[in-house]
Amino acid sequence: MTNNQKKLLANGLFIAGGIAILGLLLDAPSETTRPLPHDQNHERFMTMDKKEAERFCEECHAPDKQMPLPATHPPPNRCLFCHKRK
Repeated sequence: MTNNQKKLLANGLFIAGGIAILGLLLDAPSETTRPLPHDQNHERFMTMDKKEAERFCEECHAPDKQMPLPATHPPPNRCLFCHKRK
């Protein structure tokens, strides 16, 4: 195999890989996680740093509080990683 053929093969594989990745990204499911509500209860968290705001989530969303997380909810340690602020 000549040097030009190797370059052509490498470029072809690179392009094919890029097209495959693009296809996977375009076929990805839409976001299903509910955003952080923009209501009176959550208003103070809209301008806070994410890590700072997450420290307050369990005040309402702990198992024994007013809005506990469902049993199927993933570990609640990074709330604003999934629940985006509007």
